[in-house]
Amino acid sequence: MALLRHSIESDGYTQPIVAMRDSGAEINEVIDGFHRHRVGKECKEIQARIHGYLPIVNINAGRADKSDRMASTIRHNRARGEHRVESMADIVVELKRRFWSDEKIAVELGMDRDEVLRLTQVTGLAGLFADRSFSEAWQATSFEEVAGEDAED
Repeated sequence: MALLRHSIESDGYTQPIVAMRDSGAEINEVIDGFHRHRVGKECKEIQARIHGYLPIVNINAGRADKSDRMASTIRHNRARGEHRVESMADIVVELKRRFWSDEKIAVELGMDRDEVLRLTQVTGLAGLFADRSFSEAWQATSFEEVAGEDAED
């Protein structure tokens, strides 16, 4: 944060804060640039220099779903080369829970299908199905129960 503050003090804002306009309220949700936003709001010298206004660009209004905002954040982070495998895996799993297909995740996050599969496996496949109920038809039984008592040999 100190380096970012120094950068903004020395060079100004070289990248805007990417936001999504909340249609219900007159506020912007930060999609990319959270730390730049904090510096602009918390540093009195910078706040005075920018007169309380932050450089913001809004993403397309049609991308209002939370899944779309998550994907936008990931695209920005990946474009800068800033992403961690664990958090990417959590996001892929969250998008799968929101019924996004592997193909859609790959396209929207700039991945290939193998990367989507690997990130799904990082969290463990069992975790994807932990909140689902399954039919009793899949309950395991012993061989003797299936074959009857004549199956001793």
